[in-house]
Amino acid sequence: MWSSSQDDEEQQDYFVEGTEGLCSLSPMQRMYGFGACLLAGVVCMFLSLIVFAKPIKFAVLFTFGNVLAVGRTLIGSTAFVIGPKQQLLMMLDDARIYATAIYGGCVIVALICALLVADIGK
Repeated sequence: MWSSSQDDEEQQDYFVEGTEGLCSLSPMQRMYGFGACLLAGVVCMFLSLIVFAKPIKFAVLFTFGNVLAVGRTLIGSTAFVIGPKQQLLMMLDDARIYATAIYGGCVIVALICALLVADIGK
């Protein structure tokens, strides 16, 4: 309505940019991949709340769901939108490297803590 055709072309160029290579997806396929990963991640996070009393199952489901839905990884839903190469470059940018390291560290610590709690409970 308010956007011009030039804005639409720039947006499409942004989504299509860098898709040459082994895995080139159309903009619609990227949106489907994004939606599927986001939905799978939300389902995994919801299922993790059901098995909250079992620490290993909770940690694995919650971590996997988080990585799929909102994770800053190459398999996360945002990698479908901008592409895995661009995602990696953005993750390793000077402004985002600390956030990436903290996120990865928290994922690893959550899994380690779940395994330790499970071992203590035996």
